[in-house]
Formats: sequence, C-alpha cells, structure tokens
Amino acid sequence: MPRLIHALAALAALGLTAGCASAPEAGRSAVAGGASKQAGAVARSPFWVDPQGPAARQIELWRRQGRTADAASLGRIAEEPVALWPAGEVDPGPAVRSAIASATREGRTALFVAYDIPHRDCGQHSAGGAVDADAYRRWIGRFADALGDGRAVVVLEPDAVAHIVDGCTPGDYHDERELLLSEAVVRLKRQPRTRVYLDAGNPAWIPDSGKLVEPLERAGIANADGFSLNVSNFQTDTVSKEYGVRLSGRLGGKHFVVDTSRNGNGPLEGVWCNPPGRALGTPPTTATGEPALDAYLWIKRPGESDGECGGGPAAGRWWPDYALGLTRGTTG
Repeated sequence: MPRLIHALAALAALGLTAGCASAPEAGRSAVAGGASKQAGAVARSPFWVDPQGPAARQIELWRRQGRTADAASLGRIAEEPVALWPAGEVDPGPAVRSAIASATREGRTALFVAYDIPHRDCGQHSAGGAVDADAYRRWIGRFADALGDGRAVVVLEPDAVAHIVDGCTPGDYHDERELLLSEAVVRLKRQPRTRVYLDAGNPAWIPDSGKLVEPLERAGIANADGFSLNVSNFQTDTVSKEYGVRLSGRLGGKHFVVDTSRNGNGPLEGVWCNPPGRALGTPPTTATGEPALDAYLWIKRPGESDGECGGGPAAGRWWPDYALGLTRGTTG
C-alpha cells in the first residue's frame, strides 16, 4: 500500500492521474482544427497538444485547397497530444524548451521520445544515432537540461533493449548500450517533474517477457518510473496490457505506458512497416482501468512513415495520405 500511495502521489504531481522504432517483422519498432475542439482534447487527458504539428499544418493546407472533409478527418490527429521526437545528432534543447514552455503555460505535461542511441535500429529504416558514447551523453545532457522543472514524460530509446534481446544489435555493443541507458535514466530523473519510461518493445517482438528482465535491469529500470510498450507498433490494448502486467510483476511492480497511436485495427501479420488498413487507437488518457498501466499514449506520431516501404517516404517523414487513412481505418 505505501508503494501505491507513493506512485499515485508522483502521478498527481505531474498531472498524470485520471480525474477522481521500429523492430523486426515479427514485432517492430507534430493549428488544431478549432479552439473548441482542441479544448475538448485537453479535457480528456493532462497532456500538451502541439498546435503547430504536421497534422495541424496539413489541415490548414487542405482547407485552402477546398479539401474540407479531409481536413476535418485529420482533426482526429491534430487535436490529440502526441509525443515530440527531437532530432538526434543535433542539439535537442531548442525543440524541448519550446514544447516545455508551451505546455507549462497551459499547465500540461509534454510528451517526448529520446531516440539517439548509438548503432540505432541495427542499420534498418531508422538507422543512425549518436556517433559514439560521449556524443550520446552530451545529447542526453542537453535534452535533460532543456526539460528544466517542467512537467514531462520521456520514453527512452524505443527498440534499444529489445534489439539486445533479439540479437539484432551486435554483442560488442551490449554493455555500452546498457550503460548509456542506465546513465540516461539517472540524468533525466534529475529533473524534478520528469517521468521516464524505458522502452521494452512489444508482445509480438519478444513474446517471452522474462527475456527482457535482466537487460532492463542492467539498463537502469530500477531508477526509471517504468517501461513503455508497443511504440510504433500495432498490438491491441488488451494484448499490450496483459503483457505489461506480466512484465511488471517480474520487475517488482514497475508501472508502464502503452502506445495506442495506430493500433485501432490491431496488427497486420507479417507487416510492420506502413501496413495498410490500420487505424487510430485509444486517444491518450490516464484512465486505463489497470493500476500498473499509467497511460495510453500516442508515442509514434500518427501519419509519420515507418520507412520507405509500401510507398512511404523516409522514416519519420510526414505522409498525409497515410495519416488520413488512419483516421478512417483504411490506410493503403
């Protein structure tokens, strides 16, 4: 009971209580449409909505072009809070400070993804990352400094631990990666109102959650607020929740968050990169019905490509047609 009380108090301090990278095929891993609609989105969750995200800008363009119905559909994305992924290999400070300042003015919590680990994504669609360990430490330091004392949730390095488990990341890099992750958790947690969730892949990627326990422990899960699941993937809420509860039990009750940005129709077997026929999932909320599940979040930015597959642009690039499909459940 004391642990539960402490956890609820920490969530309340960040406004996270509810009222009262891609991966291998089996599982891989920014002006809203009207002030009144945006206010409705804010009421549903404590998280900050970026008023200048790509969906919002697309809405303005389509309105000027007369595509009013499409613009209205895209409001389903523009009006919801989605995570900001500051660019790697450049100073993340300006983007983070701007988001934090805006969120603070509204009394909201900003969502971020830190994604710049060396040897990222095993050379696949999202390959890149910091050139070496020292460069990564500098990048994380600037990221953390920019958070200041604002309210923030940071999802730390999607795919990084799961790529250790599945062997995609060469063994020579494992020790360094785990050390960098553990250091990043500690550095980010120095910010007084920042919560950190270390990524743990998704249920289809590492079906046996027990295989994640030791790597997560070496990567600093003990000092994190919890772990994240389903980032950039399509596993259903039910599957992700059940998996998360099992993994939580193996990690001493650590809490978790789930990416529901594109899981409305679940996964498409064998296709993780821009699969057709997908749909938006549960809007961001802290009302999850599960004590260990802190929030459903839109971590992957809906409408941004997974990579150059299925006719998509490069990973992370805005793809308006796919975004529109997600709002209708008819992508592709």
